[in-house]
Amino acid sequence: MDMLIGEYRNTLDEKGRILFPAKLRSVLQQNELIITQGLDHCLMLFTTEEWVSLNDKIMSAASPFNDQKRLVMRRFVAPAQKLEFDRSGRLSIPQNLREYASLKGESVILGLNKYMELWDSECYEKYLSETEESFHSAAESMSSILF
Repeated sequence: MDMLIGEYRNTLDEKGRILFPAKLRSVLQQNELIITQGLDHCLMLFTTEEWVSLNDKIMSAASPFNDQKRLVMRRFVAPAQKLEFDRSGRLSIPQNLREYASLKGESVILGLNKYMELWDSECYEKYLSETEESFHSAAESMSSILF
C-alpha cells in the first residue's frame, strides 16, 4: 500500500457524512476504514490491516487489572467502528465520534503515512496555534535525522 499523506479540507454534511479525498481513497485497497477516538480530540482512521496490527499490540500489552491500560482500552479500542464508503466516496461519521471531535462543518483530513486524522477545522487551527512553540522544540529533538 502506498503512503497515506496530505492535508485535505472538506465539509461534513448535515447527516454527518464527509466526502473522502479521492487521492486517499485511491491508495486504499478496501472500501472500509476503522475509525476511533484519537488524541487531542481528533478522530483516527486506519485501514483494517493497520488497525488489526495496532489492536493486537495494544491488547497483548493490556490488562484489565491496570488502570492506565484499561483507560487506553476504553478510550481508544472500545469506541472503534468499521465504516464503509458509500457510492459517492463518503464516510458517515457516527454521532458519538462527531461529538468527541467537535465535528460540525469544515473539517481537515490529515494523511500520516499509516493512519489518518479527522479534525474539526477550527479545532485544528487552534491546535496548530497552541503548539507552534512546542513544534520547534519537537523538531529540534529530531536533529539526528539526516536527509
